[in-house]
Amino acid sequence: MWSWIYAVDAIFVEESDKNNSLIMIYVGKEEKMQKTKLGISVGTLCAAIYFTGIFGGYFTAVFLAGYVLLVENNEWLRKNAVKAIVLMIIFSIVTAIINLIPDAISCVEHIMSAMGLVFSENCLSNLIAAITSVIDICQKLLFIILGTKALNQGTIHIPSVDRFINKYVN
Repeated sequence: MWSWIYAVDAIFVEESDKNNSLIMIYVGKEEKMQKTKLGISVGTLCAAIYFTGIFGGYFTAVFLAGYVLLVENNEWLRKNAVKAIVLMIIFSIVTAIINLIPDAISCVEHIMSAMGLVFSENCLSNLIAAITSVIDICQKLLFIILGTKALNQGTIHIPSVDRFINKYVN
C-alpha cells in the first residue's frame, strides 16, 4: 500500500492505491515552520514582541526588536519587529499630544485665576481622560490581534506604517 500528497492550487490531496479513493483533503499550504537562532519559531518571537508591547513596556519590546534586527535574517520577522515599535511610538505620541490639551487649559486657568477670573476645566479633563482610555483600549486590542496573527506569520496591513517600514527596512 502506498500514498502520496500533491498540491493543487493550495489544496493538498492524499490518495491511497488500495481502492484508488480520496482519503483526505487539506486546504491551505504546507510549509516548514521557520525557526529563529534561539530555537523558537519566527511567529512566536514576533508575537512575543507584540505582547511585550502591551505588558512589558518599551524596554523589553525594544530589546527583542533590537535582537531581531541584529541577529535574525527573516525579512517578515524584521519588518514586524519594527512595525511593533513604530506602532508603540505612534500610540505614545498621539496620547502625549492629547494629554497636552488639559495642560494648556490648566495653564490658562492659572493665568485667569491670577487675574481674578474664574475658569473651570473639569468637563474637558474628563473628556480627555475618556479619549486617552479609548486610545489605550485600541492599542491593546490591535497588539493582541497582531500578536495572535503573528503566531501563524500573519499580519494586519496598516498602509502608512507598512509603507514606512518597506521604505526603511531591508
